Amino acid sequence: MAAIRGTDTRPEMAIRKALHARGFRYRLHAKELRGKPDLILPKYNAVVFVHGCFWHGHDCPLFRWPKTREDFWRDKIGRNQTRDGGVRRQLAADGWRVATVGSAPVGGRIVL
Repeated sequence: MAAIRGTDTRPEMAIRKALHARGFRYRLHAKELRGKPDLILPKYNAVVFVHGCFWHGHDCPLFRWPKTREDFWRDKIGRNQTRDGGVRRQLAADGWRVATVGSAPVGGRIVL
């Protein structure tokens, strides 16, 4: 699990590249904001989270519950989902526009 990246993932880089090409400027992983959003667009008072389907339990056809330690993983992913919801609500209450992008690798490509 230590090899799983938390920043600069392929989906995140694809979104960053697309936004930058369209003229959007952003900050990365602001520690002062709750949840450390992946992208912060201060001009638009908006934040973007790029979530992997496994860690955040997206309802995705590629998501599969692990066969081992099922109770642990259901609890872990459930806590992640609960925390994600709280972070979104708090940022919205603080006046931020919040977007969450889920992604899944398909055939070596990133589908957004």
